[in-house]
Amino acid sequence: MFRAINPATGELIREYPEHDETEVEQRLKAAEEAFQSWRRFDFAERAAHLSSVADRLREDTDRLARLITEEMGKPLAAAESEVDKCAWVCDFYAENAERFLATETVGTDAAKSFIRHEPLGPVLAIMPWNFPYWQLFRFAAPALMAGNVAVLKHAANVPGSALAIEAVFREAGVPDGVMTTLLVSSARTKYLIGDPIIRAVTLTGSDRAGMEVAAEAGRCLKKAVLELGGSDPFIILEDVDPAEAGRQAAKARTINSGQSCIAAKRFIVIDDIADRFEEEFVRAMEGLKVGDPMERGTDVGPMAREDLLDSLDDQVRRTVAAGAQLRTGGRRLEGKGWFYAPTVLTGVQPGMAAFDEETFGPVAAVIRARDAAEAIELANRSKFGLGASIWTSDAARGEDLAAEIEAGNVFVNGIVKSDPRLPFGGVKSSGYGRELSEVGIREFVNIKTVWIK
Repeated sequence: MFRAINPATGELIREYPEHDETEVEQRLKAAEEAFQSWRRFDFAERAAHLSSVADRLREDTDRLARLITEEMGKPLAAAESEVDKCAWVCDFYAENAERFLATETVGTDAAKSFIRHEPLGPVLAIMPWNFPYWQLFRFAAPALMAGNVAVLKHAANVPGSALAIEAVFREAGVPDGVMTTLLVSSARTKYLIGDPIIRAVTLTGSDRAGMEVAAEAGRCLKKAVLELGGSDPFIILEDVDPAEAGRQAAKARTINSGQSCIAAKRFIVIDDIADRFEEEFVRAMEGLKVGDPMERGTDVGPMAREDLLDSLDDQVRRTVAAGAQLRTGGRRLEGKGWFYAPTVLTGVQPGMAAFDEETFGPVAAVIRARDAAEAIELANRSKFGLGASIWTSDAARGEDLAAEIEAGNVFVNGIVKSDPRLPFGGVKSSGYGRELSEVGIREFVNIKTVWIK
């Protein structure tokens, strides 16, 4: 039984029965059957269906947004933006997929030779709770336009959102089986990956989960794309306005209440402006409104689960015990729900929990550097490599430094975000493979060479 619990109150919303083996088998067979017809739809037909999904998302934004706010605590305005972004990615691939996957003629010794891009089949999508819709749609829109079908195994604390995704496709008129939700426990993931109906797998989750999925997919010789955790550096050079940098840092750290793989987590500031930046950063974090995610003015909602709150608090305590200074926050807020005060830790160094580990919540670690060279060295001293941002008044300098960062995404004078037009993914323990753009749609296709004499 899956239990959806409102993290703002700790109260049970609803219970959902787990799909038994018979139900799982029936749904997988339906996905396999759907693939055999869906793969033969031309791009225009698939695009029409995906455009209908986008329309349905926009028509039902209010209900869909409130559902994820109730299940995982995302502030309502951010939840509405998430639904709208899902509609955007559907429109983007409906408009561009045919061009991205166009047959490529290559001159060889043959009378004719070319490269085709063909779908693989049903793809298992193992998705997290922090962006319940977007994480799925940024995989599904390109994968479905390429002719694959999707089998969703969602996080246990967002079962209503998982079923809502399937319903959106059904209500939009997409053939049954093209988008299939399985309500199953994580313990059954291994068996799903091994099922012969599943042809590939994509995961968004922790590095530990990524290693387990990669090992099982490798054992079965199945393609995998892994978008894993991050400990993104936010580098503040000496030529920026400390007040503006502090405001931007607070926004970057509290994306989705700090529960985002690409939220900035390690704030590396040059010594010359460190004192002023820390003052402004603390002020900005203390000015955030923490509270009911259904209220429009809320900046930071609750942690999605109580165990996540406890883990975050433990990281803060271990970091302070190792010598860091607690400048603000560092405590669970009183009352109902799983709220944690926006927190700033200064004097953080490598070897401390807030530097070495991924902190998933509104906790920021500030690290000082002598100069840009040391800032880059500190940024790269992490097992993660998902995103990074560099803040400077000299954009050309920022572009040069971006080349030195070990990450899949580097933003200069901007907060890291995913965009359908650009490839998204990481290196090192942040995973491999890419989502979005022309690159992402080619992850789950058979790139077939055809040679004709």
